[in-house]
Amino acid sequence: MVKGVAGVVLFRLKKKGLTEPDSRPHVNIVFIGHVDAGKSTTCGNILCLTGQVDARTMEKYEKEAIDNNRESWYFAYVMDVNEEEREKGITTEVGRAGFEFKTRRFTILDAPGHKSFVPEMLAGASQADIGVLIISARKGEFESGFERGGQTQEHALLAKTLGVNYLIVAVNKMDEPSVNWSKERYTQIVDAFSPFLKSCGFNVNKDVKFIPVSALNTQNLNTRVSDPESPNYDARAAWWPKEELCLFELLEQCPIPPRSDKAPLRVPLLAGYRDNGIVAVGKVEGGVAIVEQPALIMPNNIKVKITGVKVGEETEFAYAKGGENVELRLTGVDEEVLKKGCVLCSINDPIPVTEYIEVQMVLVDMLEHKPLMTAGYRAIFHAHTMSEECEIVSIVETMDKASKKKTRKPAFAKAGQVVTCRIRLDSTQALEIFPDNPQLGRFTLRDEGKTIAIGKIMKIKKI
Repeated sequence: MVKGVAGVVLFRLKKKGLTEPDSRPHVNIVFIGHVDAGKSTTCGNILCLTGQVDARTMEKYEKEAIDNNRESWYFAYVMDVNEEEREKGITTEVGRAGFEFKTRRFTILDAPGHKSFVPEMLAGASQADIGVLIISARKGEFESGFERGGQTQEHALLAKTLGVNYLIVAVNKMDEPSVNWSKERYTQIVDAFSPFLKSCGFNVNKDVKFIPVSALNTQNLNTRVSDPESPNYDARAAWWPKEELCLFELLEQCPIPPRSDKAPLRVPLLAGYRDNGIVAVGKVEGGVAIVEQPALIMPNNIKVKITGVKVGEETEFAYAKGGENVELRLTGVDEEVLKKGCVLCSINDPIPVTEYIEVQMVLVDMLEHKPLMTAGYRAIFHAHTMSEECEIVSIVETMDKASKKKTRKPAFAKAGQVVTCRIRLDSTQALEIFPDNPQLGRFTLRDEGKTIAIGKIMKIKKI
């Protein structure tokens, strides 16, 4: 039983037919990477291999893909559900689906790869516990994704900013004729990408796992490609040590972020809708959401009551603990209020709301026509599920990353510096300082569709 749920409360809820949720750990995996790297195909095949999609449905998808002259895309149709995504072959929304192993449950978050949909990718990655970065090994495709203007680097950086500390890098399309399971091509990609991941803050030796795969042919997904006894054995991949884990084995052993049942309730919301009442959609980032529990919707300061907790497609439970993606039935609020950026929280320990924050951030890049950041600089501020326009009020301090030289109250800041500054948001938002709740205290600054800074909220001027 979860420690935060008192025995008498749980007993009363059980009498109403509500039970405790599945005790297996739940992990949210965000699949990220450049457009056409094979994210949706990988996700679709994972769902097929774990029995989430039956053979008849796959036959239907295959026929539909052939009709659309997209014969090799039918696995992607499992995740890309709307017609625009299927016709253009571009994921525009964060696809969600679940699968499970004997010891763990997983939710896939299939993030868009196109640069036009980075805000949607941010919302998906903000819910993730771990990341799988898909890189195409095909000649020319890795280069277009990795070099300036590609999304491979930005996605890796944003994932780290949003709290993804463990990353599996799947080098996909290894079976493609221009690659032909080449060890040299795989090594080239690993050697090129590892220094960048290190610069993002990843411990490459501990928290990053590289693996070669062919998602379309399920090679190295659920069985080891270089094991002669594997059904997907490929002699061309004999150079890959057969002792190395396949993707499923890596997921089975991935680290699970620590979560406290005693922490104050925090559920950043993605949406709200009406279905025999009002339902809020989000992920529990702190504490426990319990049926019959009173709560607040911030920053609106609206008192509500949780009357239902749903985890997964159908089942309702007595409570949902940290890490769970939930649909919470509420009373006391209209669905129009339940938008991205709102946070459901404890009445006794509500999340702070503010327009003014002090942050520490790294300026990773600047626009060519706006190379310096000064007081008055405007950008888009992204944190958890929220985004809002903001303005730099003042720069408190800059530090050069190479020399560690600090400058107090400088006139400007530039790319490569660590910056402490004060920011004013255009409207009141629900935020937390990083030491109290890292998932709600990380942020990204973007300007004209480009990520310019990543950082942590260190102080909040409460309202």
